[in-house]
This record gives sequence, structure tokens and C-alpha cells, in this order.
Amino acid sequence: MAFSPGPLEIVILLGIFFILFGAERLPKMANALGRSKGEFHKGLNEATTAATITDLEAGGKTPDQVLMDRAKAVGIDPAGMEVAELEKKVAALEALNDEE
Repeated sequence: MAFSPGPLEIVILLGIFFILFGAERLPKMANALGRSKGEFHKGLNEATTAATITDLEAGGKTPDQVLMDRAKAVGIDPAGMEVAELEKKVAALEALNDEE
């Protein structure tokens, strides 16, 4: 069975916290915990936003899909090729086309 604390248990726990940490430190700890939570959510939001912007710039495609499109643009059939090998061939052909 799950333990769910009743009002008496909560009062006892709060009393123990006041005895251990003192009435002055508990609000400071709660404030620090709230700020930490806010900073965490702010950082999470920034990371999500950066990933979304990157996805939008790529047109919603994965890096492998972008590589396949680049390969088709330079005339390579990407079927059955390793990603590293395909990347080398595409880069070489794109450099060759840029020189011309």
C-alpha cells in the first residue's frame, strides 16, 4: 500500500525541518530552489528554441536527408552508400563544381 502522509505527519515533518534548518534558513532554501527551477526552465526553453530554429533552417529535414538531396543535386545515386563515403564524394564533386 502507498503511504500518503496525513495532516499530523506533515506538521511533524515541518517541525523537524524547522528544528534542523531553523526558521531563517527554510525560506532562503525555498527561494533558492524556486530560482534554480526557473533557471532550469529558462535554459530548457533556450535549448528547445535553438533546436527548433536549426530544424526550420534545414526545412524540417534531418542531416541525412539534406545529404541525400545534395548527392542528387551533383548527380550521385545515394542508394546503398555509407554516409561517410557519400559525404566525401558529395564534398569532392561540390568542390569540383565550384572551381568551374
